Amino acid sequence: MISRFCFRLTPRLSSQSTMATLTQLAPSMPTMSVRLQHSSSSHAYEDALYDQEQVKFMEQDMCITVNPQDEITGLGTKKQCHLNENIDKGLLHRAFSVFLFNQEGKLLLQQRAKEKITWPECWTNTVCSHPLSNEADERNGVPGVKIAAQRKLGHELNVPAHQVPLDKFHFLTRILYKARSDERWGEHEVDYILFIQVNDVTVKPNPNEVLDYQFVSIDEAKALVKKAGEGTVNITPWFQLIFNRFLFPWWNTLLNNGLLPTDNEIHHLS
Repeated sequence: MISRFCFRLTPRLSSQSTMATLTQLAPSMPTMSVRLQHSSSSHAYEDALYDQEQVKFMEQDMCITVNPQDEITGLGTKKQCHLNENIDKGLLHRAFSVFLFNQEGKLLLQQRAKEKITWPECWTNTVCSHPLSNEADERNGVPGVKIAAQRKLGHELNVPAHQVPLDKFHFLTRILYKARSDERWGEHEVDYILFIQVNDVTVKPNPNEVLDYQFVSIDEAKALVKKAGEGTVNITPWFQLIFNRFLFPWWNTLLNNGLLPTDNEIHHLS
């Protein structure tokens, strides 16, 4: 069971300022066929209730929009890409999910901060985020996603880049899924799945991003998801989907020092 949450609304960004920003950031990128919507000004009175750091990321981060074949179609703000009114029109963006393991083979999980606009206080994999169009190197498929993953490990957990070198990330596959956080916010992503195992990692969570964290064994991960099914904890839908379909064969391969798979498929999950 995935819990639903009621969220407050973010400020409206005018279409004129948005288009000016898109043109400045990526004048040569393809144009999206989806007409993007922003929040109604009738909800402006609730704007101040949001955490302003999270609002900033919603307005400034430029996600890479794609078609179901993961071909780039343009870009959109993080806010645009997570509004259900745009998702319902087919808007899809690129994302990644990192699964970081220590030398004992335990998986680092995080609990998302209360300040998060989508899925606050939910447990999930190590880091889940987006490669950005306003970071040129991150637009380049798997290599770009690895760069974004290293960046977000630093941002959310203060993991130094030298502890998670790019050549240690292993790309496994991509999933395409859709989920609603509440009536207003959701996800519709082509999600790149990355594993990385490190001998030593320094974790100092950014409190605006992460409420808690823990390293877990396979049995402990199963127990956590069982509690989610019983409604005593909350987990993110993408973590649930990866848990159900892929996680344990890959994890056991890693524990047995086997060769982790890589495929170019996009698995449609729901």
